Amino acid sequence: MVISKDIKVKLLKEMLKIRLFEEKIQDLYKAGHIPGSMHLSTGQEAIPVGFCAHLKKEDYILSSHRGHGHVLAKGGEYKYMMAELYGRSTGYCKGIGGSMHFANIGLGIHGTNGIVGGGIPLAAGVGFASKYLGENKVTISFFGDGAANTGAFHEGINFAAVRKSNVVFVIENNQYAISVPRCLSDCVEDLSIRAKSYNIPGITVDGNDVCAVYDVAEDAIARARKGGGPTLVECKTYRWHGHHAGEPKDGLLYRSRKEMDDWREKDPIRRMKEVLISEKSITGKDFENMQKELEDGLIEAIKFAESSPFPPVSALYDNVYVK
Repeated sequence: MVISKDIKVKLLKEMLKIRLFEEKIQDLYKAGHIPGSMHLSTGQEAIPVGFCAHLKKEDYILSSHRGHGHVLAKGGEYKYMMAELYGRSTGYCKGIGGSMHFANIGLGIHGTNGIVGGGIPLAAGVGFASKYLGENKVTISFFGDGAANTGAFHEGINFAAVRKSNVVFVIENNQYAISVPRCLSDCVEDLSIRAKSYNIPGITVDGNDVCAVYDVAEDAIARARKGGGPTLVECKTYRWHGHHAGEPKDGLLYRSRKEMDDWREKDPIRRMKEVLISEKSITGKDFENMQKELEDGLIEAIKFAESSPFPPVSALYDNVYVK
């Protein structure tokens, strides 16, 4: 399909929005300002952006422990995300969720999930609920290649296929499950082939090409919205950093510098920027202005987080339903 100039520029800005956020929070984490654990998706920005570009506010997403990009792409704001990472009461989950547990029902974000594969069966259920209630809302389930080898993956997709749930399952295949490479975890070239087991479409796409992701996402989401059932989409990509932000040597203990450098050459943001400049849709100055606007937003978000209060001790008993 032909993608308009305006949409391409928006896709670039949304990817840059995620990249700048994660680069900044990595620095803040290493400086000791952000507690807990943190998993970055630097290099994978084309996937959440390409899919969420087709979603309505009332549509849903469920995500993984590596979910900052999904939240931002679905409409999350810097300041509330930053406050959550800082553990402040103004965050999306009032400072008690942290990096792996963002949620905002008003934005259709039904939660990132610290359990590998944990969001898959939940998405199958949310997608089925939409169908049962006669709604045309779509649910997107984002997860990694490691999650594709869990029981939750097979159970969730099987249920969704049988019930023709309004859901799209998206494998962000970044080549490693913590430190385990694909060659030691499965024996198929394309994980999307597993869709055949459930008689649903399975598609593999270049996860570092935002336009390719955008095209595939449009068809899969339209199918789900019309009641055609789920699609399994595998997006091949690569995480630039280690499994978590504090990992020793940033992942070099189990992968080579050449491999990392080769994948960085496929940077989805640079690729989109070069396309837009070559098409004369933007100039280098336009890109600089875009970056400056986002960086200014990050500065304000940090101020907001640092000036926000911590949750009171009494918050320990909020939203507790079994005592």
